[in-house]
Amino acid sequence: MYKVRIDRFEGPFDLLVYLIENAKMDIYDIKVSEITEQYLAYLREMDELDVEIASEFIVLAAVLIRLKSHMLLPRINDEGELVFEEDPRTDLASKLAEYIRTKHIAEMLKEREEYYLAVHEKPAEDMSAYIDAPDEILMATEEQMVKAFLLFLQKKQKVAEVTKRYQRVRKEKESIEVRIRTMTETLEKKFAEKDVVSFNELLPDDADRFDVTLSFMSLLSMIKEQNIDAEQDEVYGEIIVRRKNNVQQ
Repeated sequence: MYKVRIDRFEGPFDLLVYLIENAKMDIYDIKVSEITEQYLAYLREMDELDVEIASEFIVLAAVLIRLKSHMLLPRINDEGELVFEEDPRTDLASKLAEYIRTKHIAEMLKEREEYYLAVHEKPAEDMSAYIDAPDEILMATEEQMVKAFLLFLQKKQKVAEVTKRYQRVRKEKESIEVRIRTMTETLEKKFAEKDVVSFNELLPDDADRFDVTLSFMSLLSMIKEQNIDAEQDEVYGEIIVRRKNNVQQ
């Protein structure tokens, strides 16, 4: 069936939920008269735009009109006594609540789908060279085993010392916030002289791999704040940085 879509509305409940939320109403306490008038106004707008209105829009319009009439009529029986009936809006509110829950679940599933579509798995590797290889029997004397074990302990101790020293040195290095301030000051000076700046000019002297990574992450944060833009014409090519309002269209 052809679905009417006007602005961002797809389906009658989508339009009705928007009207209720825009009017800051509780779905369990809908001002039927006000919502009905707004809903019919949107249907008239679709008609003026020469858009074919799907049957479900018309059905919901009829339901709203019936509710509006029921809310306006006095609830009195044939004996003239006031009758207390169940709120006629209850069924509609229940359907709206279920629609909102279903819509939220659909949006969550769509987000998960988009996330997993961006995940690329590594192709399986041929492990037959390792799996099918025959077992090798280690031939070593007790003396050789002792020497190998001691050598293993020495290497393990060296790795632990290097790791501890590296972690200590790394903690002393600057954070992204500090690097952003440094890069911002450098960019202001460079932009005073020219319109574009190479990413390499933002790196500290004798920059190591950690400095390059930290600078690149800082650059991404600065781009996210919409202060600057960057471009790279080719893979592993030079990264050019420029002011946001100087980006060529």
